[in-house]
Amino acid sequence: MITEDEREHEDHPLLPAAAAPALAGLSDLPAAHVLLRFYQTNALPNGSLQVTCHSVNAPLSTTSSDAPAHDGSAAVAAAAAGGAVDPQPPYEVEVRYHRPIQAFRALGRIMGAVVDLDANGYPFVRLQFSETCQFDSVGTMMDNSRCAVLNVPTVMYSLRCCALFGLSTFQLYTEDTYEVEGQPFFGYLRGRFSQQELRHLDRYAARFGIEMFPCIQTLGHMGQILQWPQYAHLRDTHEVLLAGSEETYAHIERTIMAVAQSFKSRRIHIGMDESHGVGEGRYRQLFPNSNKDPTDVFVEHLQRVSDICVRHGLQPLIWSDMLFTLANKNNSLSGYYDNNGLPQELQTQLPSKVQLVYWDYYHTRPDVYQRKIHHHRELGCEPWVAGGIWTWNRLYTALGFSFEASRACLKACKRDNVRNVFVTTWGDDGNEVDILSAFPGLAFYGEHAYTPDEEIDICQLKRTFAAVVGGNLDDWVYASKLDQPMASSQAAMAASARTQFPPNASKWLLWQDPFYAMFSPQYADLDLEAFYGNLARSLARATKRPGYPMNTRLRFPQYIAEVLAIKAHLRDALVTAYRRGDRAALARLNQTQVAGLRRAVDRLWTHHRDRVWLRTYKPFGLEILELRYGAIRTRLASLQDRIEDHVRGRRDRIEEFEADVCEVYAGARAEMVLDFGRAYTPARALGTG
Repeated sequence: MITEDEREHEDHPLLPAAAAPALAGLSDLPAAHVLLRFYQTNALPNGSLQVTCHSVNAPLSTTSSDAPAHDGSAAVAAAAAGGAVDPQPPYEVEVRYHRPIQAFRALGRIMGAVVDLDANGYPFVRLQFSETCQFDSVGTMMDNSRCAVLNVPTVMYSLRCCALFGLSTFQLYTEDTYEVEGQPFFGYLRGRFSQQELRHLDRYAARFGIEMFPCIQTLGHMGQILQWPQYAHLRDTHEVLLAGSEETYAHIERTIMAVAQSFKSRRIHIGMDESHGVGEGRYRQLFPNSNKDPTDVFVEHLQRVSDICVRHGLQPLIWSDMLFTLANKNNSLSGYYDNNGLPQELQTQLPSKVQLVYWDYYHTRPDVYQRKIHHHRELGCEPWVAGGIWTWNRLYTALGFSFEASRACLKACKRDNVRNVFVTTWGDDGNEVDILSAFPGLAFYGEHAYTPDEEIDICQLKRTFAAVVGGNLDDWVYASKLDQPMASSQAAMAASARTQFPPNASKWLLWQDPFYAMFSPQYADLDLEAFYGNLARSLARATKRPGYPMNTRLRFPQYIAEVLAIKAHLRDALVTAYRRGDRAALARLNQTQVAGLRRAVDRLWTHHRDRVWLRTYKPFGLEILELRYGAIRTRLASLQDRIEDHVRGRRDRIEEFEADVCEVYAGARAEMVLDFGRAYTPARALGTG
């Protein structure tokens, strides 16, 4: 829960406000209260923690791990058997840990221990455990470049939750959304982080034992700055910097120095993914005698940027996809994920100081990940592996698919002894998502990272999520049904080796133009009015569930469902009445359904703006979201006015209702992934006609 007092950056609680009930529960246990003691020790293996529960009346242990300690085994056994526990207050919970992040991970589990107490109200069985992180580092990366930049209190809240989940690294993905002195058009009107904000967040993360390090771009994904005339000289294509230019490397060095000085870590992610067209644009004009293959252009550029990093004492990481897609001469995902490794000559050209990050968000079988991990190791590289929580191009996180893909990814990483993993949250196509809906995925990563098993304890995950975030995990996952109006087979999904994309039905249903509803043939056999109506009512009940203060966050998907319950089949009803010449029916639909839809859209818009965006992000970029709401609100106003004119005889025809709509994607039904430009209008090149 992001509280108002967190607006003061230097005066804030260390724990999420939603954690307060769980901590209070420790001292409110019947016949006992609990003291927490933490001891850092080198006697434990790296990445390990140990939690024990003792009666204070028994001899206390010391900070030495070799000292005898009373473990309260009688109380534990009695509680486990459902018997009475000797009420000898107080009890002491001792936490031994190797690194600070493990202390916070232990605290998260301790908080979860008092959620959903056993029949006697004693969580002592759950306060006896030990864990070891299976990775040298496990963390997350949050997108701050697709329209939305997280505000500082939200980043702080995220860091606290990550600490209690046990995540040890944290990256803010910033293409141009960080301050570079003397460069006013770098992140111009985009809500970029100031150097002061980044230094503050880095210090704050360190309090939890979390390593923050920058995640930027130094080749592709630079269209935000390359649109401005001030950077025209750095342009190869509209998205890619000009490799081989000394001016480009001077610029890159300025940006690296600017961002690196805000972090204690000497690690830096320099991006370079999806740099399609490198060496194919202005490069050919400026270096006409160069016959270099794009692969050579890329590798030489990588060497130059790596040299800059090393010169400043930095350890660079890059996304690895371009090495594979260039070698395979295939820019699609198949060019990255197919069965081919890299040619031997390329393997010898890679800079020795660069670490590769293998990213994969699309597969649900461990063997697919294992194969690509092997390809990276053939390069003599020990890869980092980045999974994904599906937040992009949607309004609410696709949690079901995210769990399946994450499970497969982390199984593979454990089997192949990968040492460093993190999970990404992207914001492609407007960052419309409520980013907090991704937090079940962060909790999932934490649970998986701290067990050697290939499956996690789901009940423990639910308890930890409830204590740390304050939400009911089942309710939050249920909200993902926004994008699943069709029942999908989880078993079939998990068994497939192909690249998969979870559908985003709620997005294209929300934004498709109400006059056309051009994708309505895709779901003609589905009763979406009933589906979304039932979903909305269930979510409304979930927002009021006692004991889960953050379930109020589910009002956002509730309001989306309420809109879609009215909107999905509205055009069908209007067209039927229109073509029958039943103006009385049209008038009724206009006064009830169309008017009701306008009210529901307005409520969703203001909630999305005030309760989601402005509480979570900086205000910059909100104009993109409001442009979309403005479009649908304007069209609904026109729809209501024109129907009224027709009913009253002021307008003979509504020509859009005379046009037939066709199935666009044969056989796909409602399982489609569409962006706003495709969903809103049949016209090509949205904005220019």
